[in-house]
Amino acid sequence: MKKIGVLFGQERGFPFALVKKFAADGTIVVNNPFWWSADDKFFNNVLARAIGVAVPKTVILPSQQHPPDTTSESMSNLIFPLNWDEIFSHIGFPAYFKPYSGGGWKNVYRVSNPDEFFTAYKETGQHVMTLQEEIVFSEYYRCYAIGRKHVRLMRYDPRQPHANRYVKDGAPTDPALEQRIHNDCLKLTEALGYDFDTLEFAVRDGIPYAIDFLNPAPDADPASVGEENFRWVLEHAAKWLIERVEQEGEPAARPLWVDFLRGPEPAVGRPAARRAPSASRRPSRPAEAPAKP
Repeated sequence: MKKIGVLFGQERGFPFALVKKFAADGTIVVNNPFWWSADDKFFNNVLARAIGVAVPKTVILPSQQHPPDTTSESMSNLIFPLNWDEIFSHIGFPAYFKPYSGGGWKNVYRVSNPDEFFTAYKETGQHVMTLQEEIVFSEYYRCYAIGRKHVRLMRYDPRQPHANRYVKDGAPTDPALEQRIHNDCLKLTEALGYDFDTLEFAVRDGIPYAIDFLNPAPDADPASVGEENFRWVLEHAAKWLIERVEQEGEPAARPLWVDFLRGPEPAVGRPAARRAPSASRRPSRPAEAPAKP
């Protein structure tokens, strides 16, 4: 029987569990629900840097309140307070303070100084957050990427009300910049394994910085994206899904990013030895600062 292409909506709970069962049975699910379950925006930044895509400086921070069923003893491998001066020096102000995973501009803060940061931090409760460098941009683009081959650049202004963010009749894009954004879209979707995604880039000093590229159930409502963009999505999604159904299936849970983060291969004929951790190789004390890409 032919595999069936499924365009998966932004659902959780029962529908999400069920569609993973379909994928395990061999149904082609767009996007891969197994990877979508594990993905987050901080890891995406780490991966972007590994493949040569510019991203803002970012640090990930522990939640302001302990997660459920934990106490300070559960966090005894962490040092607190963090080295806030080092973190603020690395990121700079103004900065964006936002959840490491999520969307819809929920719990997103723009903070201009440490006092504003700590006020916002107190409001975030059990959310795991990131602090990210602000990119003051001259141009901004939102892009559709379909099938890891079709890309559509759209001028976008996130500072405008939602209904006016897609820029109509904007100035032409520099061809070199357009080509770089196009290539970065393909790099990111190939590494993440997404076949239907939207990606956002803020351009500073001619360099496109990937701002948001975890949108595995992207908006394609003609009321918001416009009729022309909607028609492009409809046409290219339909063509690609037909192509995909005619191809062989692949393991639904294959983590494509492993290929991009893997270290150098061992020399031919000399397999790398697997060494068990020893006391001398374990860290003697926990890290003083949170992880940063």
